[in-house]
Amino acid sequence: MLYRILPFFFFAFLFNFGCQGKEDVKTITVAHGLDVNHSVHQALIFLGRELERESGGKFKVKIFPNQQLGTERECLELLQIGSIGITKVSTAILENFAPKFKVFSLPYIFNDRGHQFRVLDGPIGHELLSEAEKFQLKGLCFYDAGARSFYTKSTGILGPDNLRGLKIRTQESTTAISMMQFLGSSATPISWGELYTALQQGIVDGAENNLPSYFLSRHFEVCPHYSFNEHAMVPDMLLISLRVWESLNTQEQQWLKEAANASVAFQRKTWAKNEQVALTGLRTAGVSFYYPDKDLFFQKVAPIWKENLDEDLNLLVKKINDLREVPIANYD
Repeated sequence: MLYRILPFFFFAFLFNFGCQGKEDVKTITVAHGLDVNHSVHQALIFLGRELERESGGKFKVKIFPNQQLGTERECLELLQIGSIGITKVSTAILENFAPKFKVFSLPYIFNDRGHQFRVLDGPIGHELLSEAEKFQLKGLCFYDAGARSFYTKSTGILGPDNLRGLKIRTQESTTAISMMQFLGSSATPISWGELYTALQQGIVDGAENNLPSYFLSRHFEVCPHYSFNEHAMVPDMLLISLRVWESLNTQEQQWLKEAANASVAFQRKTWAKNEQVALTGLRTAGVSFYYPDKDLFFQKVAPIWKENLDEDLNLLVKKINDLREVPIANYD
């Protein structure tokens, strides 16, 4: 792939991937690492159609899925220098660039999907969309990424004790790595595109992710045990290069923001459908499902809520906790 052949700065110099103009038509390059059947890709297609419709064909996007332009971290680096225009990343990866986003990786920080949407759609979410600007990244919107649970090769996870000694693939997130340490397993960050082979070869004993990703990646072929412990609800985020954003005029910025906002509702509906499709497909494939007591996991990982959290993160945690229908008692 091109990004492995050319250094980033040379790549940026030769190819103005971020934002191209031709005959009064502006095109922004969008890169992500997911399958074309994933709800994120479908939402980006929807965004592109909305953008083209609103602009009368003057503003378009060109989408590169399946890590064609790099991993999520690499796409963020290309975004910072304006070599690509827009990317989708998990906020777990973004925390390596903008530390406040580690709040979304805290285990069981969200009570349920409704609680998460109240946070993302309200003042907290709006504040965090601008948080990455000091790192040359600007948030456009949040996408639903469901709940993350464990899946393994040889045994179902019914409680934290079943994780002890296992090598579990995690995202490149200090919070996720810390969580696995509290659960007694060995966290092994591996690129999403390399995970299937790593599972096959026994480099890791399992992983953790949401149902659609588990299904579309076909990880169930090597890890047929899926446990609904739902330890994290880490949202995805659509980001634009701040350099590219500032190169747009006011009207173009408005078109893009409106198209991104419209894509959120579409993505959430598509995500919900994809979860059901995944569940049906996995049952047909013979996957074994387990429904452990989530409180067993929460008791093990709850100390992370206070471990190494600075004043800003503690304030965010309290605000998020206050939006629960039943706040966790005695957080203070």
